Amino acid sequence: MGLPIEVPLIRHCLRFHLSLAVFAFLSAFLSAFLADAFAASYFEDGFLGLTQAELREKLGPPQSVRDKKSALRFYRYYSFADWEKSYKKLLGPQVGEDVYAYKRDGVEVRYSFAYVTDPEDMSESPTMSVKLVDIEFTPPVPIGKIPALVPELRPPAEPNAPAFRSNIMVLLFKGAPSPAARAIVREPLRERLDWSLTFQMFALQGLPEFLTPQAPIDRVEIGVHSLQMVKERQRLTHEPILNPFSKEFAMRVPPPKPAKKIPLPVYAD
Repeated sequence: MGLPIEVPLIRHCLRFHLSLAVFAFLSAFLSAFLADAFAASYFEDGFLGLTQAELREKLGPPQSVRDKKSALRFYRYYSFADWEKSYKKLLGPQVGEDVYAYKRDGVEVRYSFAYVTDPEDMSESPTMSVKLVDIEFTPPVPIGKIPALVPELRPPAEPNAPAFRSNIMVLLFKGAPSPAARAIVREPLRERLDWSLTFQMFALQGLPEFLTPQAPIDRVEIGVHSLQMVKERQRLTHEPILNPFSKEFAMRVPPPKPAKKIPLPVYAD
């Protein structure tokens, strides 16, 4: 007589536990989806626009923290523990750059993340967002090898992708502008201009006149620039070039060397 009662009860319990399992799975999936959505950066690099908490959740605690002492790239480095304990309050959290060092293919690759604060956040611990990623190489590496050492740097392949050079740097634009990127820009005209993802590569010893994929690069900055500003206000210092990561760039032929003129002697009359 007890069997007809026990069977429905067992079925009810199974349905209940199955519902709990489905609910738990959906909750975990939704939490992961929302976390990725809110931690999304402005561009495909995966860094620009992240808050400091989101970056540290992604990469872990920094190995050290540095602050800039002069415009000549002189930095002072602190252990993460010392920074959090005292220097963060003494110097201000916004001046500290989180530093992560890696060894890749025999090259020391050091990432430094600079932050910008919300000007309307006047609290003691304002929200800070990544505005610039400074990546240094020791020793310098050929420009063509950079994507293999920096997976976040995925250059365009089109030869006509906006690219510029000077005697010490190459500036490459990638993708469409992002209106949200204005939040990490502090230019006076930031609301009137469009801001795009850029990779700016520097050579401390200068770049050769005929640029090749073998040109040595000491560091890269992943940041944002305005293409309009470069074309209009920096045209005297930024020479347009082919995309240095395109096939067409690598196939260029160096110009012939100018023939040396032999000076003719001048005789007195």
